[in-house]
Amino acid sequence: MEFTHQPVLLEACIQGLRIRPEGLYLDGTLGRAGHSREIAKRLTTGRLICIDRDQDAINAAEERLGPWRERVTLVHGNFAGLREILENLNLGPLNGMLFDLGVSSPQLDDASRGFSYKKDAPLDMRMDRSAALTAREVVNCWSFEELRRILYEYGEERYAPAVAKAIVNARPLETTLELAEVIRSAMPPKALREKQHPAKRSFQAIRIAVNGELDALPPMLQAAADALAPGGRLAVITFHSLEDRIVKQTFRELARGCVCPPSFPVCVCGRKPIVRLDKPVTPGPEELEVNPRARSARLRVAERL
Repeated sequence: MEFTHQPVLLEACIQGLRIRPEGLYLDGTLGRAGHSREIAKRLTTGRLICIDRDQDAINAAEERLGPWRERVTLVHGNFAGLREILENLNLGPLNGMLFDLGVSSPQLDDASRGFSYKKDAPLDMRMDRSAALTAREVVNCWSFEELRRILYEYGEERYAPAVAKAIVNARPLETTLELAEVIRSAMPPKALREKQHPAKRSFQAIRIAVNGELDALPPMLQAAADALAPGGRLAVITFHSLEDRIVKQTFRELARGCVCPPSFPVCVCGRKPIVRLDKPVTPGPEELEVNPRARSARLRVAERL
């Protein structure tokens, strides 16, 4: 099946990476290669490493990156293991890395993947279809307390206890529309009048739990910063407040220098910042008109010192 894909904040990413034709770059979330194509076409003697946990993305990249294939290395893997991936490739310091977080448009548009609360499909939500944990197991096997926790923490769902209770009482659940209807039934009338779909937050929470999305971010960002050459650029696109908060806090920690108490006359910790931060970038009106899914996107860029 062919899907359309509109890479988010494309121009801002390319500008933020400051691509050098001979440079070494990494796209840690290949997706449908929208960003990778623009990076690859700017390289001459350089190389682009493309990572994705979804084998479908790796397969599609063979064609989508065909004109530049000789300068591209494709890796089926999870950026949670970025440090190990880079060690195995033995490439040396990189000049730039890009991570476009969250679920990709093709994954959302392919009903069979189970990410959408508007299309019926088996409860799956795995970004890597070889992974063991599925949404079906989370929904049908996890305890009320664990469901309540992920709905509140990962979905910021105000009605997490009611939704978790409704899910437990409705078990077994097999499809996305069954789950969406159970979530809707747990919502008070006030929530049903909100603009967004009543199942949006809960589906986000379950997807994050299935794929371990938030746990992977701090070690990945640290590994990325460590692997950059001086002047190398790290660009990260986030789509919701939870992941953006983690990226923001990790970037600030990487950019932090001395941590000695203010009362100390001289620094004794010896800590130095390892990156400097650019101002965050969000989509403009023109991009939002073409690609409404970009509405919540935010790009953060750090440069290795």
